[in-house]
Amino acid sequence: MPRSAARLLFYVALVALAAAVPLYGDVFYTRLATQILILGMVALSVDLLIGYGGMVTFGQAAFFGIGAYVCGILTLNGVESAFVAWPAAILAAAACAFVVGALALRTSGFQFIMVTLAFAQMIYYFWLSLRQFGGENGLSIPSRNTLGPLSIESHVRFYYLVLVLLIIVVFLSLRLVNSQFGMVVQGIRDNQRRVAALGFPPFRYKLALFCFAGAISGLAGALMANQTNHISTELLSWQQSGNFLGMVILGSSGTIIGPIFGAAIFVLFQQIVSDWSQHWLFFFGLLIVVRILLFKGSILKFLAPSREPSAATAATAGAALPPQMPKAETLP
Repeated sequence: MPRSAARLLFYVALVALAAAVPLYGDVFYTRLATQILILGMVALSVDLLIGYGGMVTFGQAAFFGIGAYVCGILTLNGVESAFVAWPAAILAAAACAFVVGALALRTSGFQFIMVTLAFAQMIYYFWLSLRQFGGENGLSIPSRNTLGPLSIESHVRFYYLVLVLLIIVVFLSLRLVNSQFGMVVQGIRDNQRRVAALGFPPFRYKLALFCFAGAISGLAGALMANQTNHISTELLSWQQSGNFLGMVILGSSGTIIGPIFGAAIFVLFQQIVSDWSQHWLFFFGLLIVVRILLFKGSILKFLAPSREPSAATAATAGAALPPQMPKAETLP
């Protein structure tokens, strides 16, 4: 079977399996699967930054929390339409990502990690200090948003909506990383000086990717606010950012689909191990160590007949970068 056909068949099987979850009839599993999809969306955005942009961030939870808070505040003030609240959450998270990225991207490596962490903590304490929005007690919203005449109060209906949105995000992300823009970003990751010498401004491309990842996290935040009907400052904490990094490590970076599997492993591991130990994060750390030491490469190679090309594979094309790079004037 051709590689592309096998990969397409694998994706169709995944969607069919996900669509069958509510058929079990238990609301608990439907809500658990919804949580996996939402967290997988954020993990995917982190993968875009790490696996394709070479930007290890420790502040993605800030944009996740901003999306949730903006959606919740609008809902409490009478804006119940998802067609208004969710785009507002996306724009707010993307705008915040633009400000953070414009400053953080002037650094690199360890300094970039610390700057993103510092901004995330500032945003965390900002929302924590706003007593009118719940402060440390969080913010509760009475009901989910509405999609015009369509109500999403049903857990099953909301699950399918989240699934469709995740599929759209995956599709857009795959198109992005395989486009001319994506090739430039991956070239910057492998050899920034070389790409700059070809006429492509690395800062602008990295900032655009940073904003796109922030927008995805903002959408996920709005969905999480509707999932739980409660918004806590824990959504913005550095521990949450660490959880997202753990999901990417478990699922493999530079794969788009892999971090969603990582989110599933994280949520299921938490549900199972936390029942018999409150120190489940200790065992989760051991799981990450075992994953790194014993399972090399992408997790998809254990699940699919042909895996998604990883960022590591793309790196081998670095030596032939100039012939593969598009002309500067063909890009915005």
